[in-house]
Amino acid sequence: MIELYFWPTGNGKKVVILLEEAGIPYEIKPVNIGRGDQFDAGYLRIAPNNRMPAIIDTEPMGGGAPLSIFESGAIMMYLAEKSRKFWPQSPREKYEVAQWCFWQTGNQGPKLGEQGHFARAAQDPNNGDLHYALQRFNNEAHRLFGVMNLGLFGKEWLAAGEYTIADMICYPWATGWKMRGIEIDEFPNVKRWLDAMGARPAVQTAMALGPEFREDPSTITDEERARRAGILANQRAWPVPKEWVAAAAR
Repeated sequence: MIELYFWPTGNGKKVVILLEEAGIPYEIKPVNIGRGDQFDAGYLRIAPNNRMPAIIDTEPMGGGAPLSIFESGAIMMYLAEKSRKFWPQSPREKYEVAQWCFWQTGNQGPKLGEQGHFARAAQDPNNGDLHYALQRFNNEAHRLFGVMNLGLFGKEWLAAGEYTIADMICYPWATGWKMRGIEIDEFPNVKRWLDAMGARPAVQTAMALGPEFREDPSTITDEERARRAGILANQRAWPVPKEWVAAAAR
């Protein structure tokens, strides 16, 4: 069984796509990143980067104790290798898929994330003139859609001549083209691929996740809002949890 530590963001949903496509049994363990669950001492044991998703495989490859993995790219490679699906292992095809997975985790996700961050920050005049940052990341978003358009030229899928984790990992971040100011008709190969991905039942299941996890805003007090804002903005290094220190001293 795969225990999936999840919140309904693009990074969480790409792992669900693979779990659904491969028919791997899983149980969702919600990590409310708005509330700060990702800083819990127990969760940091699994994911010291205080981000989600993460998994625990209670029956890992090779046997032995349960195995925890953080970072979505590593998670998807592990699950694909374990299930022997959606990641061909001959060297040429294997690394054609791997390069797109690393592109997603090193380029598409972080750069689009920064675009969204500065767009939100620009709404508060106390943050000053963010014109350069907005221009920088708006242009980068445009460039990234162009990268995918080049990669999909004359091809149905991104890599290895078949549907793989390369497509699954890139899809959730690509669906938000409209809010990112992208004219999708400028990228016809991406547009066609988005339609093909969106027609898959497993993709639809993953992308529909969300409403059941949302909190009622009216239940969150002003004090709690202030607390959450304080832990989520401008993060610095998180200290070793006192629970860890106490356990190590026993």
